[in-house]
Amino acid sequence: MNAQAVGCIFDFSGFQFRLTLDLYFCKYRNMPAGQSKKSAEQVARYADMFSAMGTEPRLRIMQLLLSAHPDGLVVCEIQEELDIPNSTLSHHLDKLKAEGLVRVEREGTFLRYIADTDTLQKLLQFLYAECCTRNQAVKVENIIQICK
Repeated sequence: MNAQAVGCIFDFSGFQFRLTLDLYFCKYRNMPAGQSKKSAEQVARYADMFSAMGTEPRLRIMQLLLSAHPDGLVVCEIQEELDIPNSTLSHHLDKLKAEGLVRVEREGTFLRYIADTDTLQKLLQFLYAECCTRNQAVKVENIIQICK
C-alpha cells in the first residue's frame, strides 16, 4: 500500500487540506531509507562492546593489553599483572573476545591475548562521529590532546 494513497481530506472554511500518512522521517531524515535499521543494529553492537568494558577488571585488562600492543600478553602475564583469579580472568577474557575487543592466538599451551585495535578504532569513531563532525560539540584537536 502506498503511504500517499491513504489520507483524509479536511475542509476548513472552504479550504481543503489533504493529510496523508507520509512518514516524515522517511522523507526528511538525514539518512537514506533502510539505513535506520542498520544504524539501530550498529548501536546495539557498540552498546554490547561498551558493556563488555563496563566493569573495572575488563577495563583494566583492555588498558593492559593496549599497553602491550602489538605483542599482547599470555594469560599468566595478565593474571600476574592484575592479580585476578584464573577462573575470573578467563570469564572476563571470554567476554572481551566474544565482543571482538580482543583476539586470541595459541602459542603451544599458552593463549596470547591481543587488543583488537581495529575494533576499538571503529568503536571510537562511532562514539565521536556526531560530536566531532555534525555539531562539533567536541573538537577533534581536544581528543587528540587527551590521548597523547
